[in-house]
Amino acid sequence: MKAKKSFGQHFLNRTDIAKRIADSLLLTTELAGRVLEVGPGKGMLTQFLVEKKHQLVVVEADKDMVDVLNQKYDPLSIKIIFEDFLKVDLSKTFDNQPFSLIGNFPYNISSQIVFKMIENRHLVPEMVGMFQLEMAERVVAKPGGKDYGVISVLAQAFYEGKKLFNVDKGCFSPPPNVQSAVIRLTRKDNQNLGCDEKLFKNVVKIAFNQRRKMLRNTMRPFFDKDPSVLTDPFFNRRPETLSLEEFVGLTQKIEPLAT
Repeated sequence: MKAKKSFGQHFLNRTDIAKRIADSLLLTTELAGRVLEVGPGKGMLTQFLVEKKHQLVVVEADKDMVDVLNQKYDPLSIKIIFEDFLKVDLSKTFDNQPFSLIGNFPYNISSQIVFKMIENRHLVPEMVGMFQLEMAERVVAKPGGKDYGVISVLAQAFYEGKKLFNVDKGCFSPPPNVQSAVIRLTRKDNQNLGCDEKLFKNVVKIAFNQRRKMLRNTMRPFFDKDPSVLTDPFFNRRPETLSLEEFVGLTQKIEPLAT
């Protein structure tokens, strides 16, 4: 069965890599084996999750792939949801119980998957995913480099990120034009940023929207009531140099002026 460009499909053809991805889940006690796989395709990764006797739910948007999975797996070992993952109500997948998120993610929606996970982080203590290498490096990037951006700060505000291993483009059928990598995100125990979360996200996005500009330019609208604040040398910096803690501190400075 041919991969479909409309679904961003590139089927993993290496069982050893699929097993390595499945083995990368930490599966803490609270999860009780609950795992949700995004975009299983023909089930290369799925087979190793089934072998582990997980309480497994897979979400697949391609009807042809759903038919393949239905033929391949016993309905007692796997629940198949035929839907776009971005439209799924995650609270209903395991009756509002926490679960691990895993997948060889479609590259055309991989960043949206991360943002959806962040929004539902009370349900997702960990994620193991295959991404385009560039995207994987963005998610786990540290301050100071070109990879560091909005998704880096927002993901790392709530999760500890780790790049696990690279995957060569030849490990897929058809091979993509880019290299890939597998990362793991593990939810932090402390989910309190110490500032307004909505404002924090807005500050981060505005800062990186013009990442080559200094903060005194991009943050100016927030300080209309007290523009003298912008004379602080801190505002001569560019967003890629700020740590997570500094973005939180910046939001705390803005918060009193935004109310």
